[in-house]
Amino acid sequence: MFNQYRNRWRVIAIIFLIGAVTSGGALLKTQSASGASPAPPDLRQTGLYSDFASRTVDSRNLHYSPQYPLWSDGAVKQRWIYLPPGKSIDATNPDLWTFPVGTKVWKEFSFDGHRVETRLLEQLGRNEWRFATYAWNADESAAVLVPDTGLRGVAEIQPGIKHDLPGVKDCQACHVSSRTEILGFSALQLSPDRDPQAPHAEPAAPDMANLQWLIQKKLIHSYPSVWAGEPLRIKAPNPRSRAALGYLHANCGNCHNPAGSLESLSIILRHSVAPDALEKTAPKSAINRTGRFRIPDTKPGETFLIRPGDPEHSAVAYRMATRNPFRQMPPLGTKIADAEAVNLISLWIKEDLVRPDDSPAKEP
Repeated sequence: MFNQYRNRWRVIAIIFLIGAVTSGGALLKTQSASGASPAPPDLRQTGLYSDFASRTVDSRNLHYSPQYPLWSDGAVKQRWIYLPPGKSIDATNPDLWTFPVGTKVWKEFSFDGHRVETRLLEQLGRNEWRFATYAWNADESAAVLVPDTGLRGVAEIQPGIKHDLPGVKDCQACHVSSRTEILGFSALQLSPDRDPQAPHAEPAAPDMANLQWLIQKKLIHSYPSVWAGEPLRIKAPNPRSRAALGYLHANCGNCHNPAGSLESLSIILRHSVAPDALEKTAPKSAINRTGRFRIPDTKPGETFLIRPGDPEHSAVAYRMATRNPFRQMPPLGTKIADAEAVNLISLWIKEDLVRPDDSPAKEP
């Protein structure tokens, strides 16, 4: 038990130290650390809307939706990104894009049909980003900036369970690794070849930006030439495996990747889209591998990260299902387990990673 708690507190320590991560010797600055002008006190001043009263989004802001949404306790989300005129995204690193100064990203969260919060991520300069969260009032007539420490228990999402609004350190915990990332706005997430079995899949509206559209509009450069041809997709033996790998990519791969805050654990759950990464595809690093964490009521050596055919002894499945604060994964951002995804990952481990003839199932 001591080892489990020690490991948990090690993860928490990593999260709260992320604000001081260095990249090439430069501090990854935030609004608080850099001394930059504070975020606007009101959402209507951020540039999201051309007319706040009618909730008309400025046409310069690109509407988008990732094909594998991040689980946020069942929130319905809307997302927009603003790219400065004449500027484009640098995809030299296919898995970790560099966004031009002036980029803004908004993500709106709604529960039970009511707006609760809108988050803003803004590129201020080299390695300098602003994180801000805006809280909507009860009648949605205004959305104001919350303190850097966030707000707790602002909206009931289930009886006795309330949604928290993140502070700056909470935002950094997910977005900052070796470099600040815009989660959900990436090559795989924006592929027009969308996975119909992705948990909580969101429809791609005709007005939404995708990878091929960015290429056509010259809003991205230095990308692998293959991207201009066949749309990207996770190559998997069957549809359920594709959905499972996509879910792990979006919900676990943000930290468990070669550039993530937990890179030292060598668990790779991000699906790389680099042309030379086919042999490194997730989740090979976790299969039949033991770790420090032990599932309760199991003997030493009986817990694996992912054990084919045995979800009951697979830590990935167990930690997705629990909301014990010392055991859950992800460690932040959710208070309710994603039952649909837990079932998907458990079935994938039980049935798709093991075949009687040891051969992978073929996709129809």
